[in-house]
Amino acid sequence: MDGYAFYGIVGLTSVVGMAMTIFGVRRVVVQYHLRETRRAMREFRLRREQLEAKFYDLARLSGKPKGLRWIDCEWQNTVRFARQIETNLLTAFVGVNIRFDAIEGEGMEDVAAVGTIRDACAVFHYRAGRWGTGGRALFNMNPQEAVDKLHDQFIAVNVEPTALV
Repeated sequence: MDGYAFYGIVGLTSVVGMAMTIFGVRRVVVQYHLRETRRAMREFRLRREQLEAKFYDLARLSGKPKGLRWIDCEWQNTVRFARQIETNLLTAFVGVNIRFDAIEGEGMEDVAAVGTIRDACAVFHYRAGRWGTGGRALFNMNPQEAVDKLHDQFIAVNVEPTALV
């Protein structure tokens, strides 16, 4: 075997070894993200009642929609999880029906639609190992519609339900 063949074999072996290492590292990273996602989803289900209360408190104090006072949130069972494309932030969209009342002097007292129950989804984010909310609601859509309409910002997270137990 001449020197060129030897170095060719060594080079090829190195490239194959690096490819296997990269593939192995990628696999470990994917498995880590999957475990982290499952853990976050379990934690969301365990803390959901507290998160709902926090959402309502923040949303009620937000002053949005203008001229309306939050009266009630009726929480739905529907939850859709997605990852924000730009930041990889895990997000939960939860179905909610919201009722408002007009605030006197704000110009909404004579609007008939004020008392209409609004479909919306509440938004929650998982950051630094904890779930939180800013009290943001996406009106006139359910959680699946939110993920579908915001497809340029979010990718749906599909984890088998049995994996969450």
